[in-house]
Amino acid sequence: MTLKVAVAQLASDPQSALNSAEKAACAIREAGAKGARLIVFPEAFLGGYPKGASFGTPIGMRKPEGRAAFARYHAAAIDMEGPELALLADACAETGAFVVVGVIERDGATLYCTAVYLDGTKGVVGKHRKLMPTAAERLIWGFGDGSTLPVFKTDFGTIGAVICWENYMPALRMHMFDQGVTLYCAPTADDRDTWLPSMQHIALEGRCFVLTACQHITRAAFGADHESALGDDPETVMMRGGSAIVGPLGHVLAGPDFSGETILYADLDPAEVIRAKYDFDVTGHYARPDVFRLEVDTRAKRAVNRVE
Repeated sequence: MTLKVAVAQLASDPQSALNSAEKAACAIREAGAKGARLIVFPEAFLGGYPKGASFGTPIGMRKPEGRAAFARYHAAAIDMEGPELALLADACAETGAFVVVGVIERDGATLYCTAVYLDGTKGVVGKHRKLMPTAAERLIWGFGDGSTLPVFKTDFGTIGAVICWENYMPALRMHMFDQGVTLYCAPTADDRDTWLPSMQHIALEGRCFVLTACQHITRAAFGADHESALGDDPETVMMRGGSAIVGPLGHVLAGPDFSGETILYADLDPAEVIRAKYDFDVTGHYARPDVFRLEVDTRAKRAVNRVE
């Protein structure tokens, strides 16, 4: 039995999450019509990845224009119960596809870089909030905790998602592997040449399929108000894609593609996971719990806990 999967290398609309959701819904229907059971979208596809912006924050200062930029970004984010995810849920229900999509999630005044899981028969089934925003991302995104590190078992494999540079956190990868992930999804904003070898390493390490999706987007998509360290030429490529699908022994099955917007497909053999783990199972026969042990705290960490 083969499994068709897809990664959607598309440009979001950073100014309208609803427009991005409509575009994603069209892509779900397109990929679903071609038989894709799993479709992965890039990091921050709904809400936007503000490439090149500094939000007016030199060390020791917060400029008024930076506060205004954050207010606009906050307004462009999504609520988990909002219309954007409802549009995607409808498309998943029509096609039966399982979807992983990067969003900017609004929770009160705080924003989170989140991967949302949608099941074709159940709608939104879970989410993962990025544990460790990278560098200046910490100015605008809150930190996730261990309560949103799920995987989802389906009839075609176990799906989990790790966002962008979280993929460089060995302990997080170990936790995902221990949960039996076979379809490891990596929404990202990293379009550098070094990203693909990282994905190949993870596929080899976890003996799993890796699906990574990055946007291909130009300066024109961001609008005049966007502060960009890359300049204001509308033709400037802000993220150049590089999406790919990798097999459990590190072989590249689709991509990387740097040419523009596209949907990449691959036909997978789920049985390849067990064949690959014959000589290396990182949390099984190749583990050494007598020497190394990992403890994962999966409790939610709230600032205020009310006891009645």
